[in-house]
Amino acid sequence: MKEAAKKYYIGIDIGGMTVKGIIMERDGSPLAQGSIATGSKDGGNAMCINIAALISKMADESKINLSEAVGVGVGCPGLIDSKNGTIVFAGNLGLENFPLGKAISNKVGLPVKVTNDANAAALGEAKFGAGKEYSDSILVTLGTGVGGGIIIDGKLFEGGKSAGTEIGHTVIETNGYPCTCGRWGCFECYASATALMRKTKDAMEEDTGSEMWKTYTPQTVSGKTPFEYAETDIAAKQVVDWYVKHLACGITNLANVFRPQVVMLGGGVSEQGERLTVPVQRLVDKELFAGTDFAPVKVVKASLGSRAGAYGAAALWME
Repeated sequence: MKEAAKKYYIGIDIGGMTVKGIIMERDGSPLAQGSIATGSKDGGNAMCINIAALISKMADESKINLSEAVGVGVGCPGLIDSKNGTIVFAGNLGLENFPLGKAISNKVGLPVKVTNDANAAALGEAKFGAGKEYSDSILVTLGTGVGGGIIIDGKLFEGGKSAGTEIGHTVIETNGYPCTCGRWGCFECYASATALMRKTKDAMEEDTGSEMWKTYTPQTVSGKTPFEYAETDIAAKQVVDWYVKHLACGITNLANVFRPQVVMLGGGVSEQGERLTVPVQRLVDKELFAGTDFAPVKVVKASLGSRAGAYGAAALWME
């Protein structure tokens, strides 16, 4: 019996609470998308049972035979040994030294590739999102922390033992704020949504006359709070200026090392769009080594949102 042609790609993006999935064609056209509870609190095997169930459900919805899929790509939080498809350590999932790729492969009968979830998101944006017109790109995600991934000549760069590209843990302020990683002054301590909210709360408490009090309290601020009032309130503008300065510093450091054609901003804070990208671009252009004439670096908003990880995971089989 002739083997079915391999023409579909499956992507899985594992989150702390939810697993997202996609089945797509090579051009990124989705045939089915879905989600399921992660279930990692019951152990790695229980999580893989859920992932297999999601894959089966998507295959049924798209009316494809799994034998027609090239393979399954997985983006997973934590320190990942991508060569062996193993979770070295994933604190949010409660898993350590778990053979994720092998466990999923045994359940679905397909080969599996695994990478860090931020790397997967970067590859997704590079292949199908804001970076698809460029060969060299960096994704910087601005959420609870600062994460991201690096694409060089169209391929995912992971560093030694796939343990690199922890861009949130490069120091931009010597002896600065303490970081959860144990260092001081990390990029993450100044450019994450967490850092922006902390600075906003401090500004409101220092200036009880700030217009931000009209809508928010220190307990209800979000990453958008200072941006909403930056044009009319001094305290809000100072917070935004502080944030933009530090974000641009970290991006310029990355740009000076890798010189990508584009840096894409993802995560919650990126929803500010041009209110964020325009001032950051201005500072990056000003501080970029040797200027912008020969090798400019664009700063743009990522375009795939929460779908980037699943798209990029599927694209692991397109590399």
